[in-house]
Amino acid sequence: MTRIFKPYYHFTLILSILSMSMMAQPKVIPLYPSGKVPNSKPSQVKEENSDAENAGTPFTFTMKVSVPDLTAYIPERSKATGIAVIICPGGGYMGLASHEGKDIAIRLNEAGIAGFVLKYRMPDPAWEENKEIAPLQDAQRAIQYVREHAGEWGIKPDHIGIMGSSAGGHLASTAATHYDREKIDNPKKISLRPDFLILNYPVISFADSLTHIGSRYCLLGSKSQDELIKANPGKDIEKIMTEEPLAAEKIREYSNELQVTAKTPPTFINHAVDDEVVKIQNSLLFLAALKQNNVPAESFFYAKGGHGYGLNNPTAKVQWIGTCIDWLKKINK
Repeated sequence: MTRIFKPYYHFTLILSILSMSMMAQPKVIPLYPSGKVPNSKPSQVKEENSDAENAGTPFTFTMKVSVPDLTAYIPERSKATGIAVIICPGGGYMGLASHEGKDIAIRLNEAGIAGFVLKYRMPDPAWEENKEIAPLQDAQRAIQYVREHAGEWGIKPDHIGIMGSSAGGHLASTAATHYDREKIDNPKKISLRPDFLILNYPVISFADSLTHIGSRYCLLGSKSQDELIKANPGKDIEKIMTEEPLAAEKIREYSNELQVTAKTPPTFINHAVDDEVVKIQNSLLFLAALKQNNVPAESFFYAKGGHGYGLNNPTAKVQWIGTCIDWLKKINK
């Protein structure tokens, strides 16, 4: 049997293989190399991974994170822009969705931008002394670590920002508005202020009428969501979360639309109008606060798409990531 060889296909395949081989392999970095994770207490907890899907996109959902790390995706030197983004996946402060981390980091790499996926601790009294501050500690440490080691990766120390999706957006916006409230040791006085902020359908407000109840409860509630579910089988967990009294000053402190100042970093926001999980008003209020404080901001809103679409909104022809990359290169000239 004579085989007809297709040179074009062969050439494309070679290019694809070469491109894959030239991509730097991601490297997992302990966030606290000494092994001493601040604000932790002894626990036998083990991480749990499960398969999930959103709008046709499969992903891994990682729960019970008690040991944080960074996964570094570094672009090849010939393409590197010197820009770095610390990426906080979402998951309601209960877990981390991989398509809001790894997939975005790979896409940024293609544009010459370093991506650092942050596996931050889930707030839980079982393994933290003060669960409320654990995610912020990890976000601040990630900024500190990347800035400290920027030269090793060809990153410019003043081109380091943070990105977050959903509850990861709440963490990223907290890092961008609470950077002067240091929750970690910082003997070298390294700036913990991100140079820019990227928010994907973010939880911003903790006000009753706007917040994502699960995210707020997991961060500030008296128990973990797991404990709450086990203690109340068959009951309306969201109703129980809503009814637990929370300190008004804590709700205000973590309502990040109220924490914006003129020093808040330039921000890119994307959200879908029809998001029924995290109301678009979260983004609109944060955007309004940025404008009131003369902070440069750019928005990208979808008419449809719901919540949790990650890198690609299947309802749209134009995706936020392209506009975001253009914005990143423009503000980091």
